[in-house]
Amino acid sequence: MSTTPLPGIGVQYDLTTRERRHLSVVAHRDGTRTVNVYRADDPDACAQSLRLSGGEASALVDALLPEHHSPNVLHTTDLGLVAERIELSAQSYWNGRLLGETRMRTETGVSVVAVLRLAEARPSPAPDFRLAGGDTLIVIGTRQGVDEAASILGRE
Repeated sequence: MSTTPLPGIGVQYDLTTRERRHLSVVAHRDGTRTVNVYRADDPDACAQSLRLSGGEASALVDALLPEHHSPNVLHTTDLGLVAERIELSAQSYWNGRLLGETRMRTETGVSVVAVLRLAEARPSPAPDFRLAGGDTLIVIGTRQGVDEAASILGRE
């Protein structure tokens, strides 16, 4: 499987099956998903496209992988929350600055629950955590708050 960031849209996941069929799923930032199935005779031509709501996508995951379900796992979309990854560019205004300087929680209501740096996850970073270009921040909040957080972190 390969992933392709789609700026302003979300992420596209591409998969070629054992039978050489090309499938893609576009995970939109609003929580919806688009599943695309490409023609066998022309893998660049889409034969079928299906748009799923967040709830429909979750139901499909349950049908495909029922063992992933755990009563201890919070399904944030059921609570009106979203969790997303936001990458900090090397040219970001925040590169080298403290997380607390972003005023992320105060300005957006979004919480930074972890920062991924290189191959290491840093859970629950404190306000004195120093950000670096290439960091990926895992944030949770409302859709509007996460969009505002992405705007703040995208500042150059």
